[in-house]
This record gives sequence, structure tokens and C-alpha cells, in this order.
Amino acid sequence: MYLKRVELQGFKSFADKSVIEFEPGVTGIVGPNGCGKSNITDAIRWVLGEKSAKAMRGDTMTDVIFSGSEDRKPLNMAEVTLVFDNEDHYLDNDSNEVEITRRIYRDGGDAEYYINRQQCRLKDITDLVMDTGLGRDSLSIISQNSINAFVQSKPEERRGMFEEAAGVARYKQRKKESVAKLERTTTNLERVEDIVNELERQLNPLKRQKEKAETYLSLKDQLQEIEVSVLVKEIQKFTEELKTVDQELKKLDSDKVQNEAQMTLNEGKKEELEAKMYQLDQEVNDLQGKLLAAMNRVNDLEMQKVEIDANRKHILESTNKEDLEAKIANMKAMLQDALSEYNDRVERYNETKKEKEELDERTRQCDIASNN
Repeated sequence: MYLKRVELQGFKSFADKSVIEFEPGVTGIVGPNGCGKSNITDAIRWVLGEKSAKAMRGDTMTDVIFSGSEDRKPLNMAEVTLVFDNEDHYLDNDSNEVEITRRIYRDGGDAEYYINRQQCRLKDITDLVMDTGLGRDSLSIISQNSINAFVQSKPEERRGMFEEAAGVARYKQRKKESVAKLERTTTNLERVEDIVNELERQLNPLKRQKEKAETYLSLKDQLQEIEVSVLVKEIQKFTEELKTVDQELKKLDSDKVQNEAQMTLNEGKKEELEAKMYQLDQEVNDLQGKLLAAMNRVNDLEMQKVEIDANRKHILESTNKEDLEAKIANMKAMLQDALSEYNDRVERYNETKKEKEELDERTRQCDIASNN
């Protein structure tokens, strides 16, 4: 498996994006103290999942982000990418070139992992490089003081390094995961047995509850059927009553229309009768004036008659008695005609007034019926 290049940006001393190509024949990277050689191995271990800030020679993991210098401001992000040649498909990936990237932000502090620019979990990267010799604690990366740590390590830790180098770590990890799953399954089975035992103890009460529930549901269904039957009968009853009310309402509406038409007709008749009454009032007033004039004339004639009787002798000598009597008779006839016409007009007036009162009463009855 061949590491082609390392891309660093914002990681420790690599403020600008830096690309280190590992061409065939490269045997080492040399430089003076403090130039950043150890930062390259730290970057490789960091991408492969190193979680210890102390191993990265810092207090917190955000210390791997470029912290600034006299000429440069601090950065907010650090990113490292490892590019492997995978033409032989040694890594479990279909691509001929595999990129593993880790990124961290100063604000969040949580790392992001990518395989071929697709976000993933740290576990996916660990599974990808397991047994390849590229684990973060493998012998492929020997940092400062690693030899002393190896010599002083416990036998179990030393054994883990040899297993990693021998390529059996993957299977041990799988065995460990399988054992953990088996233990969880055993615990779950025990829990299931406890639940089954508890359910068996509750089975008889549940059976009785079931019988009660079935009885309740049966009675509930019967009650529902009865309620539905009662509701249907009430609905039918109310429907018939509603039809009757609708018919009565239609009849009332029809009567209302007729009454309104009759009221309109009565209003016309009323106006006509009022006009006639006004005309008759005028005629009666005229006749009363004529009657008054005639009565005044009769009074004058009576006075003249008294004077004529008193002076009869003198008048008989100078006036024709027959002409005077004819004149008096004529005036009496005129007075009698005026009285007859007056009485006739008064009678017509009374009849019209009575007809108007009847019409007003009918109109009032129509108004009451319309309002109801």
C-alpha cells in the first residue's frame, strides 16, 4: 500500500495549504529543528483517528489549529488529507485512489471525517485501515520517544502491537465486538425470560380481564344498536314533524303573499275612498253653505211675510196676492230640494265612512297575520 501525498492546511505550523508528494525513491524528510518534521507524522496519526490532545503535544484538540504568528492571524480551521494508491485494492474500497480527510473547527471543537470527500464516521476510517499497519498506534508510525514507550510497555500492550503488525487485529476486534454482542444478546434473553415469567403470572388475570372486556364490548355493541334504533326512530319522527312544519310554513308564506296583495289592494281602495270622502266633505260643506243661505233666505221671507201680513191691507192694494204666494211657494220648494240633497249627501258620507272603517279593520287583521 502506497501513500502518494499528504495535504495540510491550517494544521500546526502549516498555515497555508501544503502538499507533500511521496514520489518513488523518497526515503525521508530532513530539516533543521523546529521546521515541522514531527508535525507531518502528527498529522498522519491525527487523520487516522488520534483522539489524545496530549499525544498531539497540546492541551486541547483545537491546539492543532494554526495559532498565528507575528505576521499571520490565527486560523479557524485545520484540515489534513492522506491520499493512498489503491490500484491493487488493498484497502476495502472500489476507488483506485483513496482520500482520508479529517477537519476540525476552532468554534465547534468536534472533528469531521471524510473518505473520498464523503462524510463518514471515525469507525469507518478505523475499519478501512485496520490490519494495514496504518493504525494510529501501529508500528508504521514511530514518533519521538516511541522506542522507550515500547520497551517500557506492559506485555499486553506489546502483544497488541505485534498483533497489529501481524494483521490479526481486525479479527480480534471483530471477535471482541461479537463477544460484546453475544453478552448483550444473553442479557436480553435473560430479560426476555424474566418478562415471559412475569407475563405468565399475569396470564390468568388477563384472561379474566379479557372475558370481562369481551362481555363489555358485546353489551356495548347491543347498547349501540339500541341507541342507533332509537335515534333512527327519533329522526323519522322529527322528519315527519319537519315536513308538517314545512307545509305549514309554505301555507303561511302563501297566506302572507295573499295578505300582502290584499293589503296593497286595500291601500289602493283606502286611498280611493279617502279621495271620495274628501270630495263628499267638500260637497257637504258646499251644501251646508247653501242650506244655511237657504235658511237665511227663508227667515228673510218669514219676516217679510210677517211684514206682509201686518201690512196686508196696504200690500193688497199695491201687490198681487197670487204672485206673492207663488214666489213663497217657489222658495219653499227650493228649500225642500236643498234639504233633500243635503240629507242624501250626509247619508252617502256615512256609508263611505263605514266602508272605510271596515277596510281599516281588514287591513289591521292582514298586518297581524303577516307579522305572525
